[in-house]
Amino acid sequence: MTHQISAEHLSIERIGEIIEKGIKLELSDDARQRIVRCREYLDKKIETSDKPIYGVTTGFGSLCKISIDKQQLSDLQKNLMMSHACGVGERVPNDIVKIMLLLKIQSLSYGFSGCQLVTVERLIDFFNNDIYPVVYMQGSLGASGDLVPLAHLCLPLLGIGSVELNGEVISGEEMLKKMNWKPIQLVSKEGLALLNGTQNMNAFAVWCLLQAQRLSDWADKIGTMSLEAYDGRIEPFTHAVHAVRPHQGQIETAARIRELLEGSELIKQPKVNVQDPYSFRCMPQVHGASKDTIRYVKSVIDIEVNAATDNPTVCPDEDLVISAGNFHGEPIAQPMDFLAIALCELSNISERRIYKLVSGTRDLPSFLVAKPGVNSGFMIPQYTAASIVSQSKMYCTPASADSIPSSQGQEDHVSMGANAATKLYQVVLNTERVLAIELFNAAQALEFRRPLKSSPAIEAIFDAYRKVVPFVENDQFMAPHIAKSVEFLRK
Repeated sequence: MTHQISAEHLSIERIGEIIEKGIKLELSDDARQRIVRCREYLDKKIETSDKPIYGVTTGFGSLCKISIDKQQLSDLQKNLMMSHACGVGERVPNDIVKIMLLLKIQSLSYGFSGCQLVTVERLIDFFNNDIYPVVYMQGSLGASGDLVPLAHLCLPLLGIGSVELNGEVISGEEMLKKMNWKPIQLVSKEGLALLNGTQNMNAFAVWCLLQAQRLSDWADKIGTMSLEAYDGRIEPFTHAVHAVRPHQGQIETAARIRELLEGSELIKQPKVNVQDPYSFRCMPQVHGASKDTIRYVKSVIDIEVNAATDNPTVCPDEDLVISAGNFHGEPIAQPMDFLAIALCELSNISERRIYKLVSGTRDLPSFLVAKPGVNSGFMIPQYTAASIVSQSKMYCTPASADSIPSSQGQEDHVSMGANAATKLYQVVLNTERVLAIELFNAAQALEFRRPLKSSPAIEAIFDAYRKVVPFVENDQFMAPHIAKSVEFLRK
């Protein structure tokens, strides 16, 4: 299977499909023509213009007033790549690196960046051969784009830096030898085109959005199982309630929970309790607000995916080479901070449901074991969930509210979008873990409602889950069960 890189709209779902199914990339004829035309225009512009062009015939950042001789233009680009590769910390996961490659290829293909065709084709070779440049989590200000991580992403084009190939980390030079490729010889502006742009933070955003949609769906399913196990009421999910406050996510969530409860014996039982705690009856309002946030963030990231974000922008049709600010990460930094809050709230309300399930109320045994005392049962998974949620709350402090000037004050306002991206990534993982712990508790609690059954939809989830995680009769080593629960949500 092959996906053609073109100027046509690239959806976030299509990106997910390309990554998940291992679909290969190739340039469309139109993309090739755009790339070649832009490069030819830029070469001609350099030859005929006596005015300095930022990043093309000048230095970078606050060095923009220093003109560069034509004989040194290639060295300028190579030096830029090497000097900017200053990443530290953990490695960016391979799935996200692969999205970075895809987004960089897509952005360069529009023909506004001035790259050589051979450079874009080599990036496609990296993608198609599962060559993962070693990129680090820390170092980007998200202002002149993701300079540091994109330097690490693209250095292997020159035979510098490191890559992972077939599970082994090797040097860029060794990778080129293995693949029988020659190093790319950068030309004017090209290093800047590769390093400027938002593809690092945007790749995190795309990956996190795909996971957010999955986790939002799981939150509804698991929350419904918990509702059944807690002997909750269906009335708070009645459509008439939500029609008078018609937030889209709220209405969708209530409808989804009603659908999941269809055919349940448990929900039809007479209820002793007049009212349920907020963590159960307010699922439409809380889960729904997160759905609306996911929808908004997706609309922003969708635009960014289909944009050219390097600098300067080369516009052959208008005969313009303009240094501006499309690399600035603010348009996506704020939404990523918002998405972190939305996902944290899914885990926040989930942990409260866990707490209720182990609280020894509504005819459920304390800590969900038949013989509490000698058995601690599910006492401590709730501690773990509480710890994770507390950490996510710290990660919800907005990175985009901060700015530290750089480059001798030339870059005096930065987005910190890369920090928004990496902490959002942690919130995604944390939310998944908390929902997995809730499922672990909900399935255990549901056993104490037997012989009554929940709905076919909930029982199907329960039966599939029981194939990997058993009922806990007496105290067991719990960490493996939680790990299997996380894996269950991924499959």
